[in-house]
Amino acid sequence: MRARPAAVLAASTLAFGAAPATASPADDTMIASISRDLGISHRAARAALAGQADAQRVIDRLAERGAGVWLDERTGAVVVAVTDDAAAARVRAAGAEPRRVTRSRADLDRLARAVGDHAIGVPGVFGWGVDVVNNDVVVRVDTTRVTSATRAFLARAADLGARVHETSASPVPQGGDIRPGNPWFPGFEANCSIGFPAVDASGGRHFLTAGHCTDDRDQPAYAGSGGQNRIGTSNTGGTRSVFAREGDMGVVAVTEPGWALSAEVNTWGGAGVTVTGSTEPLVNQVVCHSGVASRWQCGRVTAVEQTVVYASGPIDGMAFTTACSLGGDSGGAWLAGDKAVGLHSGGKSSCSPGGAPDQSLFQPVNEALRKWGLTLHTAGGGDTQAPTAPGNLRATGATSTSASLAWTASTDNVGVTAYDVYTGSTLAASTSGTTATLTGLTPGTSYQVSVRARDAAGNTSPAAGPITVRTSDGSGGTRTFTNDTDYPIQDYQYLYSPIRSTASGAAVSPVRVEVTGRHTCVEDLDIYLLSPSNRWYRLHAYGGSVCHPFPGTATYSAPVTGEQAAGTWNLYIRDSGPGDTGVLDRWSITL
Repeated sequence: MRARPAAVLAASTLAFGAAPATASPADDTMIASISRDLGISHRAARAALAGQADAQRVIDRLAERGAGVWLDERTGAVVVAVTDDAAAARVRAAGAEPRRVTRSRADLDRLARAVGDHAIGVPGVFGWGVDVVNNDVVVRVDTTRVTSATRAFLARAADLGARVHETSASPVPQGGDIRPGNPWFPGFEANCSIGFPAVDASGGRHFLTAGHCTDDRDQPAYAGSGGQNRIGTSNTGGTRSVFAREGDMGVVAVTEPGWALSAEVNTWGGAGVTVTGSTEPLVNQVVCHSGVASRWQCGRVTAVEQTVVYASGPIDGMAFTTACSLGGDSGGAWLAGDKAVGLHSGGKSSCSPGGAPDQSLFQPVNEALRKWGLTLHTAGGGDTQAPTAPGNLRATGATSTSASLAWTASTDNVGVTAYDVYTGSTLAASTSGTTATLTGLTPGTSYQVSVRARDAAGNTSPAAGPITVRTSDGSGGTRTFTNDTDYPIQDYQYLYSPIRSTASGAAVSPVRVEVTGRHTCVEDLDIYLLSPSNRWYRLHAYGGSVCHPFPGTATYSAPVTGEQAAGTWNLYIRDSGPGDTGVLDRWSITL
């Protein structure tokens, strides 16, 4: 990591104001660690934390998020990218600084999707995402793995308007009293690290960790290696783990007697840091993480809402940092001051020298809390009281692809900051008001809808509902689109075959996909459907010890609830075995 000049550090200290006169041992531990890992003075580290707390209060007042929000690296001020004068005025009124840019957030998201449509499977490309500070999209490339296919993709990405960031290594997942940062063992496997303890609506105890640590259903979880000192059960029922496009997050249920949840993060030799709530990651935010391998490390957030590509596939919504990490840190706790901010996912597995902009990455913790309806376990003066349940949840209207809802407000000892709307167990929308409209629904379909209130500390209320909401029948009939272009299927290569749909409204679910082709070993193929919203649906999985030819024409179905029919659908085929020949003749999709 490049050290910041002393003049800039002095400016930051002045901008954040005077440091507190007294500090707890936990404060001293975090300040010393930030000073060590960022190469700044203790005074500047203390001022940075105080400034981040002030900045968070400004962010809580913001109604205008524009094309992105971040902290200015020099002054610590909250900056919002805006495209017009009216938005700039609203940002100033909230106490933040507007920054005029040419691309809106919608423009950036479209560019990121366009890059992502072609990036998966390209050698050396390990991630991409929006860079809010530079108002562009960055593609991350490991130069040690570049091939001609990589160079062709990078040329196309540059034509689209993306920027390339080169590095000489790629991140990998880092697996290896319930206290954040302590070790835990999935069965008889290598250890991972504990993220944050949490409770469910009925008082059940859990802790959050990485999804790649919890991928086995109903696996015993232990505090020691070799099946010693059981804590509980990982991924109960097979529904408490995600390691895919949605994220890298999982839940372990604490079921055994004698275990107590602790809100004190292990700093491995210093005073523990007590978690008082949760927050979202921001560019230039100072963060620290605790894990069993690298112990206690600090750095700055360099990018948020990024896509990273592991060997297992792409994962969206990640945050990159300069902090170093090692194998075994997976699942561990990331903090911004005394607020939980993330769950450790992976990194370059090096602390020598460390400090790269994409050294380590984490899964934002609030997404995991919302997904499974959990409340962060906090203590030591933090807000632990959940809001009351919203009242009178009702449907106020529906179309073939949308549903409008309303409810009466919840109450809270501090204040409700948001309402989360769920369809089944899936988070469908978040809003600060007492109404919401769900879009992208399937015609003629019933949905079970519920709403939970959430406060600034991450406490969530009991659910209102569920109620049943049904969309009206769509007017369109069967809509089939076809691509007749031949594509060769070659050893250890992949192909994309696009279809552009002009159909309106929501796609039927499941969609019907018909594939016609020739191949000498269908067991060597992975076949996926990629939707216009950049979601992946597996149609056929690689595997098998005996080869059989592709059956000429095969028909698949994919559950695509919530997808719009219009846009570009891609068929992705990868041949992962040697000595095969084949060709894709045609494919069609019925929406």
